[in-house]
Amino acid sequence: MSTEAVTADRASILLVDDMEDNLVALEAVLGSLNEPLVRARSGEEAMKALLRQKFAVVLLDVRMPGMDGFETASNIKRLDQTKDVPIIFLTGTEADSGYAFRGYATGAADYLTKPFDPWVLRAKVNVFLDLHRKNRQLERMLAREQEQLRQIAKRLTAIETELGRSGPRDVPEVRVQLARMEEILKDLRRGRSQ
Repeated sequence: MSTEAVTADRASILLVDDMEDNLVALEAVLGSLNEPLVRARSGEEAMKALLRQKFAVVLLDVRMPGMDGFETASNIKRLDQTKDVPIIFLTGTEADSGYAFRGYATGAADYLTKPFDPWVLRAKVNVFLDLHRKNRQLERMLAREQEQLRQIAKRLTAIETELGRSGPRDVPEVRVQLARMEEILKDLRRGRSQ
């Protein structure tokens, strides 16, 4: 795998909590995943971070002053560039039983109560990291296919132009163009089978 692909597969995790101790605990639990951890101390900071870079997953505290977790999640899901980012809500055990329902209703992918089991949290986050990497891989494959299709369209246009200009007299040039298109199509098929 190329260095560029490895860098593109890096999956940042956004940690949103107004309490320093909670952020430190999250960093301690998730540090072993070796992915960038970005902190936000409020819903507003979280939104700014989400607009600056892509994240594989957001761990979002429900209870925060100002913009709480539910409002932050609603804002995340409202924007086209952030609507697909999965959110795991984190809340204290004293939370209202309706919080889980409200969390899922605002678009949460999961909901955990504090104190959470570090192994469970790491496993859940790892699932979203894997999904993020697979999505990036699919995006790269689609971009490569789009480029190959553009090349095919360009070759077809060249063939049409050549036929329009010289008619069937220039069959050897048409064969060359068709051979080039066949190579591009083979590359495209090879890319799909990998």
